[in-house]
Amino acid sequence: MTATTPTDELRDQVRARYASAATAVDPVAGCCGPDAGCGFGADLYDDDDRAALPDAARLASLGCGNPTAVAELRSGETVLDLGSGGGIDVLLSARRVGPSGRAYGLDMTDEMLDLARRNAAEAGAANVEFVKGTIEAIPLPDASVDVIISNCVVNLSVDKPAVMAEMHRVLTPGGRIGISDVVAEDRLSGPDRAERGSYVGCIAGALSVGEYRDGLETAGFADVEIGFTHEVADGLHGAIVRARKPG
Repeated sequence: MTATTPTDELRDQVRARYASAATAVDPVAGCCGPDAGCGFGADLYDDDDRAALPDAARLASLGCGNPTAVAELRSGETVLDLGSGGGIDVLLSARRVGPSGRAYGLDMTDEMLDLARRNAAEAGAANVEFVKGTIEAIPLPDASVDVIISNCVVNLSVDKPAVMAEMHRVLTPGGRIGISDVVAEDRLSGPDRAERGSYVGCIAGALSVGEYRDGLETAGFADVEIGFTHEVADGLHGAIVRARKPG
């Protein structure tokens, strides 16, 4: 029997939290309650985007930002959403890259993948694919993706250096990331962050600005930009993270 590590336990807690959120989606009653996920849901999307999505995709939005609004997606590009959940950002990305492009969603939770596939079918999205896996070991080939997006998921990873290395691996030369995440001010220590919220609530596992920048640069990224958008707790903020893989 393989021993369970604290890292395994954290990953299992995250998986259980989001499996529960997926099965709790109810287009009439609303999704999941205020403690189901990381943030602010579909309120961060404009009216046109919300109107174009199935109800279940909107209600299962548990992120802290709108990465499709900052990723500057172009027709024909291949985009990957890390921790795609109910599929809201994949479906919006698929519209932006058009029929000649492709949008992948990666999630480790069977319940979320089932929900996302139902949402894609309801939306009639033909240029999307949802795959099972972890963001620390992305099941796609090297240099196969033009853009990576993610919505409040990197902070949940138990091995963030692996996530950043994997993002760099699967991006094409010149490829880019446009991520929404929770990021801490540099003044907060790890224990400070844990005092402000749980790991599965996207607070205790948040990187600081300096840690995020150093991690991306160590993985090989250039032109790293980290900008706060709104405060989610004392010293912790929703943020936009951008970077580029050198060509």
